[in-house]
Amino acid sequence: MRKIIVFILITQSLFLFSEVKPNALFSDHAVLQQGVEVPVWGKAKEGEIVTVKIQDQTQTVTAESGKWMVRFKVLKPGGPFTLLIKGENELLFQDIYVGENWICSGQSNMERRLGLQKGQQPLDNREQEVATANYPLIRHFLVSKNIADTPLDEVQGKWEVCSPQTAANFTAVGYYFGRDLHQKLQVPVGLIHSSWGGTPAEAWTRSEVLKSSFPEVLVSEQRAIEDYADALEKYNKELEKATAEASSRGLPSPKKPDPPKEPSKNKRSSSLYNAMISPLLPYAIRGVIWYQGEANNGSAMRYRTLFPAMIADWRTQWGGKEFPFLFVQVAPFKKLSPEIREAQFLSWKNTPNTSMVVTTDIGDENDIHPTRKEPVGQRLALAARALAYGESIEYSGPAFESATFKDEKATITFSHVGKGLTTKMGALQGFEIAGSNKKYYPAEASSIGKSTIVVSSPEVTSAAYVRYGWSNVPVVNLYSEEGLPASPFRSEIQD
Repeated sequence: MRKIIVFILITQSLFLFSEVKPNALFSDHAVLQQGVEVPVWGKAKEGEIVTVKIQDQTQTVTAESGKWMVRFKVLKPGGPFTLLIKGENELLFQDIYVGENWICSGQSNMERRLGLQKGQQPLDNREQEVATANYPLIRHFLVSKNIADTPLDEVQGKWEVCSPQTAANFTAVGYYFGRDLHQKLQVPVGLIHSSWGGTPAEAWTRSEVLKSSFPEVLVSEQRAIEDYADALEKYNKELEKATAEASSRGLPSPKKPDPPKEPSKNKRSSSLYNAMISPLLPYAIRGVIWYQGEANNGSAMRYRTLFPAMIADWRTQWGGKEFPFLFVQVAPFKKLSPEIREAQFLSWKNTPNTSMVVTTDIGDENDIHPTRKEPVGQRLALAARALAYGESIEYSGPAFESATFKDEKATITFSHVGKGLTTKMGALQGFEIAGSNKKYYPAEASSIGKSTIVVSSPEVTSAAYVRYGWSNVPVVNLYSEEGLPASPFRSEIQD
């Protein structure tokens, strides 16, 4: 009997190994990228002949080291199409469309779904939005949460077609972004959602980047792991000693104190890149939308260079193309410092083909997860329309360019002013001015031009510095005529 069971198990494993298996991204309802070469890949047994067909194109390849990949020339937009993958077995995937694909990544504000989630405030207008989410050409692929010490090549997840029955499961920011793009471009839109709340950028960055440019991150992390192991050993010894002493006196065992906190595995360097980004490579995409930064609030100076390095490496790993990388500046919250917003602002200014969505008008000082996600998605879509699709539109609010000083006045020049600068709800708010001692005082505007503002304060006779929105929860009201808010800044970054 044992021999029979072993024979069956071996036979089954050989059968399973011989099956052609594509990456989970290639399945029913998938969206493939238009306008570019499209790779399709998966696993098969060594030497197996694999044939893949879509539209009028057929590619054949021999599996090597258990893997195979084919590349299709530019596919015709639209659908539905079928995708045939054939080896010793045959798979036929239905309802495949060719359109625009975007990665949606980051932490909890990207992870936040359109539907109601336990322990969180309901999103604005969520019930009406879910009820009317009848967009069959918008598709959502939720990457299952996972961590890994080394890069993986398989991902868990499935494509869902947008409908009132499924939309509650979509990333809310991604949904609004995809909805606006779909309505404007009239093409299928794929949203590949890979995010995890509470995670720093280091977890989404490839280990080689950290080793070469940010070794201190790995040293600090290793020290934390070692400290935890030592603390846990000490905790167990002390608990054992206290229990033994109580027993020797005929007393009940003492109440266990809380054990030392283990370093979060999903926050470890590269763990999420390895498990939730690497398996997506090299799926053809148009670009990335990103909402993260809260978890790096305490390391804003490093974020100035780490975040651009992560962007550059993702682009390299996706084949070296400088695809649009559109991200959200963290919203006002009582525990988030202005330094992290500055780090994001500088990342935008210093990294080509990126855009930053400003959210000073949609934050919540008592909740790190603002409930207004629609304006975030809409502003990301504006940036995509400009950077990815070439529309001649203003896609950003006013951005600090330079400041000059004469006597008591500071003249600030902005880019991305659109039709011009304006304010909402009365007189200009949020500006402060200082002399060489950097002691700041509230400033008032003596003039607002199309792209410049002159501010001053009676407390400062020789101006040297100016800043705007420089607080955890800024009260500000500078906008472009297009209704897009200006980013907080300080002129000290020119020093």
